[in-house]
Amino acid sequence: YYSIKYFRNIDYFVAITPDLKRHIKECGIDETRITHINNFAETETPEIPVNRADLNTPEDAKVLITLSRLHKNKAIDTLLKALVDLPGVYAWLAGEGPLKEELQDLAAQLGVSERVRFLGWRDDRAALLQAADICVFPSRWEPFGTVFVQAWSQQIPLVTTASDGPRQFVRDEEDALMTEIDNVDALTKAIQRIIDDPDLARKLVQNGLRRYQNEFTKEKTVSRYLDYYRDIRKREGLEG
Repeated sequence: YYSIKYFRNIDYFVAITPDLKRHIKECGIDETRITHINNFAETETPEIPVNRADLNTPEDAKVLITLSRLHKNKAIDTLLKALVDLPGVYAWLAGEGPLKEELQDLAAQLGVSERVRFLGWRDDRAALLQAADICVFPSRWEPFGTVFVQAWSQQIPLVTTASDGPRQFVRDEEDALMTEIDNVDALTKAIQRIIDDPDLARKLVQNGLRRYQNEFTKEKTVSRYLDYYRDIRKREGLEG
């Protein structure tokens, strides 16, 4: 986290995770001047459905979707390694980043290139999520990570790692399956479980959608901010 010295002129703080709130408090800020408000995660309303044929993907294939920068922190390499033991499963990687060529080389070395699609930068996240079967979020480091909320909002089963952001919100076995960071075997097994168990997939989707509606919509977040601003105005004698 950033050093508090960069915020020495700030009077009130909003933390987007409980752990960030803890950090700010431990830096000496009075807890009464800190509140936790979740980020919301909007996704656009799809105007054009994603056609799997356009992405050279069989209609009957199981498809994994990942939305992320192609960066070491995002651990796309672990997803590629998991594909080795997931025959017939395809992966759509939506995003750009410095590791693109390295990841393409790794896919070739692992023998999974024919089932991996590097989609580049996309502005149709919702359409991609709706066209895939499982959202995989394998990050090594993620301070919040809006992807897990986007997956919930688009009603797609989620597999995530216990990186900093998701582990503070995701309830393992209830609204997602959570694995250890960099544990390829656990990631593979979690994906396979969802493929093999439609009832589990349905449960994760239903509970995830409920979490999104109750905690992570734009309306919920904006309402929390407005309440906080009103409280600050009252405390500072700015009402009236």
